[in-house]
Amino acid sequence: MKVVLKYLLQGLLVSVPLAVTVYVVYEVFVVLDGLIPFEIPGLGLLIILGALILVGFVTSHLVSDRIGSWFDKTIRKAPLINLIYTAVKDVLAALVGEKRSFNKPVLVQLGSEPEVKRIGFVTDKSFAKRAGLAEDYISVYCPHSYNISGNIYLVKRDRVEALSLPPADVMKYLVSAGVTHIESPSE
Repeated sequence: MKVVLKYLLQGLLVSVPLAVTVYVVYEVFVVLDGLIPFEIPGLGLLIILGALILVGFVTSHLVSDRIGSWFDKTIRKAPLINLIYTAVKDVLAALVGEKRSFNKPVLVQLGSEPEVKRIGFVTDKSFAKRAGLAEDYISVYCPHSYNISGNIYLVKRDRVEALSLPPADVMKYLVSAGVTHIESPSE
């Protein structure tokens, strides 16, 4: 019976992550494909992807910086729209834009005990100065595990030590609550 239970658990460890991934990808495909309903499955998704590529091309090559900055200024004047637009734009730029913000993983000592540290990412080195604080503070974002949230801390530079690991691997490690294995540069 123990052998059967062992094989059952091993089967779950292999099958559940695969099934959840396939399910999520399928559901995203169905939702995106359903936005533009066509008889041919996948055509709606292809049209959406083509439209996004076209918008990216047009804004990169045909829309001037002046028009883009005018649009940004106009959006920023609308109270609720400004909040949503800028938050989404900044998060997307931090994750996939040219100026990625989560590219400096660090260990942060937040409490008085030097043995306890949090993992985070340096997101801004000049906010403290703009806020009128001492210049030796930097902004560190510490994501929560299994969640799309986190905390931002202003931390003295001497309480932050850089990690020489790929930022994407560190983010996976954080989101998985430390379960995902990160290979060291020497492995």
